[in-house]
Amino acid sequence: MIAASIANDLGYFEVQGFLNDSIPTGSLIGKYKKYPVIGKTEEIDKLLQDDYYFFLAYVGLQDEKNTYEKIESILIPPERYATLIHPTAIIPKGCCNIGNGCLLAPLSQLSPDTTLEDNCIVLGNAFIGHDTILRRFAHVATNGVVGANINIGKAVHVGSNATIREKVNIGDFSLIGSGSVVLNDVPENSALVDD
Repeated sequence: MIAASIANDLGYFEVQGFLNDSIPTGSLIGKYKKYPVIGKTEEIDKLLQDDYYFFLAYVGLQDEKNTYEKIESILIPPERYATLIHPTAIIPKGCCNIGNGCLLAPLSQLSPDTTLEDNCIVLGNAFIGHDTILRRFAHVATNGVVGANINIGKAVHVGSNATIREKVNIGDFSLIGSGSVVLNDVPENSALVDD
């Protein structure tokens, strides 16, 4: 719904609906503005024959590696990904590299020399420091703070209000829980959760 709302705000995409492997086709998603589930991901080849653009959002948070591998198996050409950057996102002009299919929500902010690989999500009020790389499908939730010179691995989820200090490496498929403060490297496939 966040992606759909940003697409509506941008005005040059018309949201047709969602592909969803968990919710039955024909169901409506959304509390106020409703969108139909138009099929499952296995139907993407049929939609690729038309002039659709796609945005991939996923919910893993239990098994990031398998979720990532499933999404990797969906063969969408990079130029068919919709990149959704809200007009209030702060991005230094010409100083960042943003891949295909990324989402930058309202009031998110990138510093100079940041790189977002394909399909990254940066939610509202999140901040990404200079010389930081978010690898494919990395996700920084609302109010997350990612310091400078950080490598965020593939399909890493950084929870709401988490803070990661400078010069830290977060391994692929790791989960940084909401409110966590990360001072040291986090190995691949780890969960760091504040109790």
